[in-house]
Amino acid sequence: MKRRTLIQTAGSSALGLLGAGLPLFGHAQDRYAKYKGQTVVLSIPAHPHYDAMVKLLPEFSKQTGIKVEVDKLAMARMKDKQLLEMAKPSGDYDLVCYVVMWKGEYVKKNLIRELEPFFKNSALADPNYDFKDVVPRYVENMGLVGGPKGYLAGPGAKLYGMPYGAETSILAYRRDIFAKHNLKAPDNYAEFEKLLPILKDKAGIGALTSRGQAGHQCVHAWLLHLNPLGGKVFDDKWKPIFNNEVGVKALNFLKLVSDTGPVGIPGYGQGEMITSFLQGQAAMYLDSSLIFGQVNDPAKSKIAGQVSYVVHPKGVRYSSQSGGLGLAIPKNAKNADAAFLLMQWLTSKEQDKAVCRIGGVPSRNSTMADQDMVRQYPEYITLRQQLEYSDPDWRPIIAEWDEINIQALGVAVSEALTGKKTAVEALNGMVPKVTDIMKRGGYLKA
Repeated sequence: MKRRTLIQTAGSSALGLLGAGLPLFGHAQDRYAKYKGQTVVLSIPAHPHYDAMVKLLPEFSKQTGIKVEVDKLAMARMKDKQLLEMAKPSGDYDLVCYVVMWKGEYVKKNLIRELEPFFKNSALADPNYDFKDVVPRYVENMGLVGGPKGYLAGPGAKLYGMPYGAETSILAYRRDIFAKHNLKAPDNYAEFEKLLPILKDKAGIGALTSRGQAGHQCVHAWLLHLNPLGGKVFDDKWKPIFNNEVGVKALNFLKLVSDTGPVGIPGYGQGEMITSFLQGQAAMYLDSSLIFGQVNDPAKSKIAGQVSYVVHPKGVRYSSQSGGLGLAIPKNAKNADAAFLLMQWLTSKEQDKAVCRIGGVPSRNSTMADQDMVRQYPEYITLRQQLEYSDPDWRPIIAEWDEINIQALGVAVSEALTGKKTAVEALNGMVPKVTDIMKRGGYLKA
């Protein structure tokens, strides 16, 4: 396999087969003409949404004459490569996929471009794009930097990326198993906690699958419970409060999930967590809405036709993840305008539907409201309800978050899950380290 894949235009494309091609007339044709023959080099992860996206690229090249070259890497390697390339005077990439936690770091290091000038450029912008149709909480979470707290909507916020592969958390459960044992999906955390050991005992498989691998993965799992239970990582003055009563309660709940779930959760990343549910090793799944496109894929799933969805159970409030992936244009991109045209095309109404039809996730309200899409994915009804509770402040997306996430909290949560320390000991033990990071970043006085 070559490191990069040049997307060819020959033969039938997935988009053409789906009948979702968008004919070009007038202004649209003029928009692309100047860039015909250019190549956009695109950095993407090994990820189901982007696996689907690649199938659409031949149609883009066919319509526009712009070639696309894909560099696909594992997530951690992708970031290292992006940082290397974007720091050069002239880098390899024209368009990059990034994880939500990286947006603040990329902006602070002056590595990616503000997008408003592109959207205001009448020679590039599609007048039918309908920016307001893109899920606002996804735009805020994935794309805005510089506002309140440095990453929320409000004064000072600027757009640096567009959601593409964005997600929220949702509860999926095996309705066949629940019906057999006369159980119901939990509405709140009190029911949730009682259900886990009962389900483990009655079903004979794991109750709830979860991430648990040290670093980002286990922190993600802990945050899934911290937020609805009313907790936060910091207070309004950036003082660490993750070790308070709520933080400990959320970590103890995650330990119960691990103890009653499929064997091996402390080593599960996102892929292993999803696979365990798809292969029938767990009765419930609480994580990314990315699961939608995979449940009914016979190549991946043994549980097709047996899964239902409900909103993330309520703690002291309803709250769910806001995160996932987005697209940004590096400051040193050689073909930035052509890269914007690709970004705009991929995130358009037609292509949002097209990528969802082949296993991707929606970024637009119109996709989730489309009756044909709802017939294919009835879970979109629940997703629209869930997005009302999706929290853009679900985690602090500051430039220092990756360090805190991986080197501090990711160690503490793992220590609790593996039984090396109690939840109290593990979280208390990381307060000094996180405090030092926040002092170094200028959030707290030294």
